[in-house]
Amino acid sequence: MPKTYIIGHQKPDTDSVVSALSLEYLFQTDDSFGYQDPEAVIADPVNNETQYLLDKFQVKAPRLLTAQEIKETDQVVLVDHNEESQRLPNLNFNQVCEVVDHHKVNLNLSQPIYLNFKPWGSTTSIIYFMMKQYTDKPVKPTKQLAGLMLSAILSDTVGFKSSTTTKRDQKFANELAKLAQVNDIESFAFEILKAKSDLSGLSPEQLVKYDYKLFDFGQKVLIGQLETVEQEKFIAEKKTQLLSAMLAVKEEEKLDLIFLAITDVLKVNTKLLIADDQSARVAQQSFKGIVSSNILDIGPKLSRKKEIAPVIEKQLKG
Repeated sequence: MPKTYIIGHQKPDTDSVVSALSLEYLFQTDDSFGYQDPEAVIADPVNNETQYLLDKFQVKAPRLLTAQEIKETDQVVLVDHNEESQRLPNLNFNQVCEVVDHHKVNLNLSQPIYLNFKPWGSTTSIIYFMMKQYTDKPVKPTKQLAGLMLSAILSDTVGFKSSTTTKRDQKFANELAKLAQVNDIESFAFEILKAKSDLSGLSPEQLVKYDYKLFDFGQKVLIGQLETVEQEKFIAEKKTQLLSAMLAVKEEEKLDLIFLAITDVLKVNTKLLIADDQSARVAQQSFKGIVSSNILDIGPKLSRKKEIAPVIEKQLKG
């Protein structure tokens, strides 16, 4: 029997995992979408924050999927990404039938498919909107799923501090909080931020690859991001090892440029860690600052999607 796999990007964050689970629930609850045997899956293991939230709401993580497991008769729905460099390796894009995403579109399609893109703070917000508006009767998530959906919105918008946050995200988060019986959103957002900043037990290379995205900006660019509540302490303790790991990853992945954003989610500040001269030149030209001791302070920026990657892309393509 043909299946429909629902999958987020490589190195999935909470929004990527939860949006897949939420869309699976929607497709299973309302068969008018017409997808056969929908299943949420992941391209890589979940991170510490996501596992913490899955455990909190007693939901099992989706299973890992490889492209080799996808049969010719199966379909694939992408969530929270669309760029080729971020997809499941060796995925046949001709099997992709729908994309639900909140990032910019970078697609070259050979045939029409369903596309649902909205410039909101999280993909989960889009799927909650689909639950409310895309069905004859609104689909109500379970208490556990509502808790995860609330978590995804708060995680991706950094507790509504990110510039990507919209009024829709805030409205939907409040509605989901009631369904999940979460009484204090602000306290819960801080709980998520603490889980997000738990990077203990990870090697320098694992930290560099903990949350990264590859971009094709005419050059192959990796932008990693680590979110913490102790930025200065983290940099002081980890900088030397991280710089060495960045150079190793750059060579391993055959990158042109590599950046690691160390983001303080409480102070709302990001410092870019720069390991090589070429990346330093591009960073300085992009953000009009000076790299000092392998660090460029780019100020009150939280969003890789909106405030970091587009600036670097503009510089490289300008």
